Amino acid sequence: MGKTRALEAKASLREYVPATKRLNAAVLEEMLSEHRMVYVKPNAGMCGDGVIRVEKVVPEKGASLRYTFQTGVRKKSFATFEGMYASLRKVTGKRRYLVQKGIQLLKYKGNRFDLRVMVQMTPAAKWETTGVIGRVAHPSKIVTNYHDGGKLKSVDTLLRRYMTANDRKLYVKRLEQLGRKAAKAIEARYKGVKEIGVDIAVDYEMKPWILEVNTSPDPYIFRKLKDKRVFAKIKRYAKAYGRL
Repeated sequence: MGKTRALEAKASLREYVPATKRLNAAVLEEMLSEHRMVYVKPNAGMCGDGVIRVEKVVPEKGASLRYTFQTGVRKKSFATFEGMYASLRKVTGKRRYLVQKGIQLLKYKGNRFDLRVMVQMTPAAKWETTGVIGRVAHPSKIVTNYHDGGKLKSVDTLLRRYMTANDRKLYVKRLEQLGRKAAKAIEARYKGVKEIGVDIAVDYEMKPWILEVNTSPDPYIFRKLKDKRVFAKIKRYAKAYGRL
């Protein structure tokens, strides 16, 4: 939540941050009424562990309202909000959780994907976006993380069906700029940060949304890119500030 508030403090970033609040019954019910689909996420976590997708399913004619949530590959359905929330709290336990507006992600071959933007402090003490890579979710899972069955693809491959080649280049530049702005916002609140990994969702209007900022991002996923210069630079910068 602290990192979300750091992003929201910058006017130029605010429109890219999905509504995010601390989890309780009233907040979840309100956000489901407004957005229909939300993600319930641990306030502190890694690799998508503990992330839950919650939906309010609007009935078709003759059907009844229901609520669902999915964690991992298991999906449960409930007739009432109260029943769903009671079951959800058994999953979340005593951990602190957040509720975030759900974004309908673009898909690659039928599977959702998001983008990881790597931003690092250069040896000259300036923020630089050093890599952007796509993460395609496992068909039966709700998170895109590579360590949870996701697949890594180049941004160019993932956006090919949605944009022309020139538009893709311009879009990547936009993501790189967004990454640098996020890094400066995080640094303003958390002194000493040298690298961040920004998880960005792209919706069907091609708007980027900052889902999360990781202050200990995995640099090794960038070895999967064909352009080996990307990981070489990431590694060089990481060594310079002592990460590797």
